[in-house]
Amino acid sequence: MSSTITIPNYGNETKEYSSSNDAPKVSPKIRILPAPMTIAETGLPEELLVQLLVRTLFNNGELTERSAGDIMKLPYGVMKELFTLIQREKFCEVKGHGESLGVLLRYVLTDAGRERAKAFMDLCRYVGPAPVTIQQYVAMVKSQPVNSLTIDRRTVTAATEHLVLTPGTVDQLGEAVNSGWAIFLYGPPGNGKTVLAEAIGKMLEAVGGGEIYIPYAMEVDGQIIQIFDPITHVRVEVPQEAGRSLIETKKEYDARWVLCKRPIEFAGGELTMATLDLAFNPSAKYYKAPPHIKANGGVFLIDDFGRQLVRPRDLLNRWIVPLEKRVDYLTLHTGTVFQLPFDTIVLFATNLEPAKLADEAFLRRIRNKIYIADPTPERFKQIFEDVCKKKGVPYDPDAVDYLLDGVYKKYQLNMRSCHPRDLIEQIVSIAKFNGVPPVLSKTFIDRACHTYFFVEAAEYDQPPS
Repeated sequence: MSSTITIPNYGNETKEYSSSNDAPKVSPKIRILPAPMTIAETGLPEELLVQLLVRTLFNNGELTERSAGDIMKLPYGVMKELFTLIQREKFCEVKGHGESLGVLLRYVLTDAGRERAKAFMDLCRYVGPAPVTIQQYVAMVKSQPVNSLTIDRRTVTAATEHLVLTPGTVDQLGEAVNSGWAIFLYGPPGNGKTVLAEAIGKMLEAVGGGEIYIPYAMEVDGQIIQIFDPITHVRVEVPQEAGRSLIETKKEYDARWVLCKRPIEFAGGELTMATLDLAFNPSAKYYKAPPHIKANGGVFLIDDFGRQLVRPRDLLNRWIVPLEKRVDYLTLHTGTVFQLPFDTIVLFATNLEPAKLADEAFLRRIRNKIYIADPTPERFKQIFEDVCKKKGVPYDPDAVDYLLDGVYKKYQLNMRSCHPRDLIEQIVSIAKFNGVPPVLSKTFIDRACHTYFFVEAAEYDQPPS
């Protein structure tokens, strides 16, 4: 089991900034994380930072305190201290001044330094931003929990205004997101369960506290785990005070952290048990965080639940402790087991029968269960009208009545919320091919339904016009 972690009071300084109209939307108050002034203040082992700097020099050939700091995301003071250390060990030498003022110096590796760099590369090939400690990461996650946000009715309505939902569904969504606990979205396919998951992400972005800090990497027991993922994490720029000196550290923020929108991570049929563990690269010799850790502070959607390569019950057993205790246990290849916060809203989206996927003990741990039903004829017509407006197709209620009576009722088809979008896109494609404007006519609807549904073809003497 992991040892007890002492959590420091990390990153509580706040400073007010006003953002311009074209800047990313940020909360009125952003926590500014003070930069470490010394190696000791990074919280990291000195040897780890020395190895990282030597590898960085080896990869780049020549660096100054500033250019090395830009790569390692550490300020001038820390880099100066590190260069002094490796210069004392005769791993590097000064080649000259880095700029006209003579403050920055240009460093290159010595022969001994290059040999040592090769040895360091055999241990780990990671080159990039310096990691944060596990204690700092845990403290940060706990300081920005997803359930600290207040999602009101206006926020839910704004995030789902592009959808046609019943008032009951809106209420259930808002109440579930405010709880911060897992959500089970179930019901027939094609009714927007995945779109609802994306809408929940918009809700988190829209409220105060919608930005969180994500580290580039984390250090655990001397090992490096990469956490920031540019695909998952959407960066929000931290406003900088004008006129700051390039080497003055008093006003710098800790650049090892990236201010991001609360993440939305997706996993579908490709999800396996191995996906939920640390991914160790045997050649690079460092780790990448699993998707649910990258989603900390945000949303983790398991789409099409029950259709993964792994058996549903095996997957659910893996999630029992994280969902109940809000912590997860991960294991390094060295055998070290450590604990991390599990602070994410897990969304299970499925069109399969819940009772066939999980037993009562597991379903009890998923406190929010929301059934997403097929649309009523009234809601179906509203969705159809909304899609027509977006696609520039004139809406004709009589044509939709024909669709419901002449196709759905005739062939006993179930209405799905995705059908209006798909059928209109079919009509647009048919019209484009025939060189005519798209309209809701019997001819167009028949052709679209023939190619979209398994229904008989209509006879056509003339192309659509």
